[in-house]
Amino acid sequence: MTAHRIEGKAISDAIRIEIAEEAAKLAAQGIVPGLAVVLVGEDPASKVYVGSKEKACQQLGFYSEVHKLPAETTQGDLLALIDRLNRQSSIHGILVQLPLPKHIDEKAVIDAISAAKDVDGFHPVSVGNLVIGDDSLLPCTPAGVIELIKRTGIDIAGKHAVVIGRSNIVGKPVSMLLLREHATVTICHSRTAQMADIARTADILVVAIGKANAIGREFVKPGAVVVDVGINRLESGKLAGDVNYEDVLETAGYITPVPGGVGPMTITMLMQNTLKAAKQQHAVKE
Repeated sequence: MTAHRIEGKAISDAIRIEIAEEAAKLAAQGIVPGLAVVLVGEDPASKVYVGSKEKACQQLGFYSEVHKLPAETTQGDLLALIDRLNRQSSIHGILVQLPLPKHIDEKAVIDAISAAKDVDGFHPVSVGNLVIGDDSLLPCTPAGVIELIKRTGIDIAGKHAVVIGRSNIVGKPVSMLLLREHATVTICHSRTAQMADIARTADILVVAIGKANAIGREFVKPGAVVVDVGINRLESGKLAGDVNYEDVLETAGYITPVPGGVGPMTITMLMQNTLKAAKQQHAVKE
């Protein structure tokens, strides 16, 4: 039996239709969701991401500002820009594209963004709210993972979820969101002993380690839901996930492809966060 392929692009497109409808309703009240993206330096991958975010704003009827700063921009100048955007009423969400040049302290920059406008979900207040279960803007990729699973019709409650990877950007927050959905969660990482044995007990396996094709069928319980968050560029130029897709295909029940799985969801959830932030800042009732 071949695994059911979870089509991230199709699910993402469906959510974008919902966001566009909500944005049109807000526009009728004179509110246009606004997103500011800040790019420091010339990182090629970051430039592509920023372009995609700008395009998504145009498609959904959002207001967008892109601030492209030279790599030698000082931390003080960057913090001054964030302070201005925090106070700018037409901007509801602020995203500073990571990684930043070495001379800038990433944490200081994340901490400077108003929690109300933290559409990346990285601010300590947002992370704290996520952990205690209070309402907050959720990190985009982890929120996208949960949406993919739920919109495929899979009930997360009561399932055993194993997350391989413990990063602050994906591993830890996706574990918290799975807990919020009433899964029993195990986190594995580079120091975990007998990782394949643990992974094989998972009804839902989420992999985010940044190593191409590292996870094969020996990690997968027959019929499990496998969500691959990794995007790695091979020497051939092709993209590959952290999961060896072909090897796992006959064992898993559901699987996300790379590309076309989790990837399209990240920017869509960023747009969802910007919409939510605009509603909250204008006290629009859900």
